This record gives sequence, C-alpha cells and structure tokens, in this order.
Amino acid sequence: MTTGADVRDILELGGGEMDAGPISKKDIINSDKKKSKKSAETLTFKRPEGMHREVYALLYSDKKDAPPLLPSDTTQGYRTVKAKLGCKKVRPWKWMPFTNPARRDGAIFYHWRRMAEEGKDYPFARFNKTVQVPVYSEQEYQMYLPDEGWTKAETDHLFDLCKRFDLRFIVIHDRYDHQQFRKRSVEDLKERYYNICAKLTKIRAPSGTDPKIYVFDAGHERRRKDQLERLYNRTPEQVTEEEYLIQELRKIETRKKEREKKAQDLQKLITAADTTTEMRRAERKATKKKLPQKRETEKPSVPETAGIKFPDFKSAGVTLRSQRMKLPSSVGQKKIKAIEQILTEQGVDLNPMPTEEIVQMFNELRSDLVLVYELKQAHANCEYEQQMLRHRYDALVKAGGASTATGDSLGADGQLGLGPDDIKGEGKDQIIDVVGAPLTPNSRKRRESASSSSSIKKAKKL
Repeated sequence: MTTGADVRDILELGGGEMDAGPISKKDIINSDKKKSKKSAETLTFKRPEGMHREVYALLYSDKKDAPPLLPSDTTQGYRTVKAKLGCKKVRPWKWMPFTNPARRDGAIFYHWRRMAEEGKDYPFARFNKTVQVPVYSEQEYQMYLPDEGWTKAETDHLFDLCKRFDLRFIVIHDRYDHQQFRKRSVEDLKERYYNICAKLTKIRAPSGTDPKIYVFDAGHERRRKDQLERLYNRTPEQVTEEEYLIQELRKIETRKKEREKKAQDLQKLITAADTTTEMRRAERKATKKKLPQKRETEKPSVPETAGIKFPDFKSAGVTLRSQRMKLPSSVGQKKIKAIEQILTEQGVDLNPMPTEEIVQMFNELRSDLVLVYELKQAHANCEYEQQMLRHRYDALVKAGGASTATGDSLGADGQLGLGPDDIKGEGKDQIIDVVGAPLTPNSRKRRESASSSSSIKKAKKL
C-alpha cells in the first residue's frame, strides 16, 4: 500500500506529520499549503481535485523556463500577431449594390461592404485594362494600307474582331467569317494586323522622332509551330532513336574530355623530359668550365611534373644528409617498387653512402627513373588505344563490306549467300561502340531492309 512518504517523494514535497500513515485525497488536495514560501511563489494555480499527476505536470507553472511540451511564440516578428480584442465598437458592414465598369449591360450586383466605403467605385475596376486598337480612315487606307490579298471589307472585319476580343487571336480566328471571306490562319491574321499598326505608327509619328514599332515574323511563327507539330507526332521508334543518339553524344563528349586530359598529361611529361635533359646538359657544361661556385649556389630544381620533387631542408637546426634521400609521401607504392626493381637490376645500392654528391646524383637518378616510368606508361596507353581503335575500324569495315556484299553476290549453288537475319546477328557480334559511329539501331534496320530488298530483286532478275 502506498504511503504518504512515497507520494510526497514522487511529487517532490516536503515531509509532514502524517508521513507514516496512508495517504488520502485530503492529503493530496492540501499538500500545496504545506510547501515552502519559495515553491508557493512559483506556482500560478493549484491542481484541481481529481486531476492526475501526469496531466498536472504538463501545465506551465514555472515563470523562469518555458514548458518543453507546450511550445509558444512570444516574439513580435514576421508571424501573424494575435488579434487584440478591445471594447471599441465594430465597424458596421452593409449589403449594398455595385456595378462593374467592365460591363456595358448595366448589370447590378450586391455584396457586403463597409459603411464608410458606400458610394465609392468598385475596387477591382482598376484591373479593367483595354487594348487600344488603332482606327484608320478611308483616305489612309487607300493611300497606305491596300494589299492584294486583303480587301477593305475583310480588313475592317479583322479590326472589328480585334477590338471586340482584345487581340485574343485564337478567339478571333474562331469567330472569323470564313464563309464570306477567305480562310485565314492565325499567323495570317496577326501579320495583317501588325503590318497595319506599323504603317500607321510611322505615318502618325511626329517628324524627328523614332517611333517604337512592333514587328511580327509570320514565317518564323509558322516554322515554330510546324516543328512543334512534328515533335508531337513523333513515333516511339523515333523517340528511342533520339535518346540513343543523345546518349552516344554524351559518350563522345566524355571520351573527348578524357583524351584531351591524357594529351595534356602526356605533353607535360614530354616538356618535363626536355627540361630535365636541357638542365643536365647545362650542368655538364658548367662542370667542364670548372665553375663549382655556380653549381653550389644554383642547384638544378626539378619541375613538379618531372619525376620526383624532393623537399628542401632549410629550417634551422641540425639535420641528417640521409633525410634528403628519403622519398616524399607523394610517390606511390607502384613507383617505389619500380624504382627499387630498376636499381636492383642495374646493380645500384638502394641505400648508398649519403655524401653531398652522392645524395644529389642519387636523387636525380631516381627522379629520372620515375620520369622514364611515367613515359613508358603513357606510351603503353597510347599504343593500347591505337590498337583498340584499329580493331574497331577493321570491325566496322568488315561489317560494312558484309552488308554491301550480300546485295551483290550469290552463293555457289545459285542461292543467296547471307540473309538479313544473318547480317543482323553478325553485326551484333562485330560492331563495337565507336566514337562517332553513324550506325544507330534504326539506321541499321533501314540498311538491312534495303540490302535484303535489293538482293531479292537481283535474284529475281537472275
């Protein structure tokens, strides 16, 4: 059975005289009176009778910290502020009539508006924008606006529709009188209207001014719609072929970038090799002329792309000369193993005596070995790509020769040699994805069908 001490311990209340006895409802209700003054100040209200402890704990009773489960926003920022209801009178509203200036039939409508706005214009009347369609006289038409394909009656009918429907040419084309006049397209109607507007603007512009003239290119609009119609009427096979060509174009661009990058790397290696060779020649000439001071002051620095770049130990303090022989961390394990293998084959010690000349010459030797190793790899890659492209070219030549030969040759027994199915199967085995290959799936089908039809015609003639 739960005692009063247990309940007070859970509720974090102080001990009392009835700690030893059982707890009752009165003890729970009157427990707030026995709290300290500090705890009484922090509470804003008492727990009602019958409320569970867990529900009471969720209520906000502390003025210092906000409750974690009841988020609230008291900042006056961009969020909507709660309405402040006061004791003032509410603004009266009235059900009143109004008219829309955009309508000419005098229709009367009703809506709720404030009493203070009674008698004012309709607020949405400012959005009633009309297009100013130019008006021409009989004399202006006879002097500047005649056209062989258009009569004055048809032009007047066009401008009347433009004024009625605010230049909505789709509606104008729908309401156009095609029985009385010639059948016109939307582009024809636009072209005639904007040509007349341009001529009237030039005529009525004051002298010495440059008027703004709107030009409508009817030919471009027709071509645009024709292209959209062709694009919409594509067959699924054409869509598949286009997607295939786009993928091939992306492959071509990717391979082109890879080749350009490889060419740049190869050019860097060649330039580094030439630079290293020139430096060696200059150094030999300097040693022959007996200029040791120049050699000590101006040490040949190997470029970053030429072999290995050894760090310079220019910091203060004592250093070992053997540290200059240590390979930098930028050299990979493959290059290190290749250097060790070449040095072992040539009978060179992997850890020679680190004198000044030996350290310098040993580092230069390993740098040259790395450069030679990189040049060999680049040369091997170039030969591999050349051989691969040669094989692809031979495969394409054989596939093209086989497809043309089937239409021109017959078998020894008077029958056709290879059928379209054989050619198709052979093409799948031989044709490899080549950069810029003109053979798409649909073009292959068309060529195969053409070759098979030509071979059948020749067989019938024979």
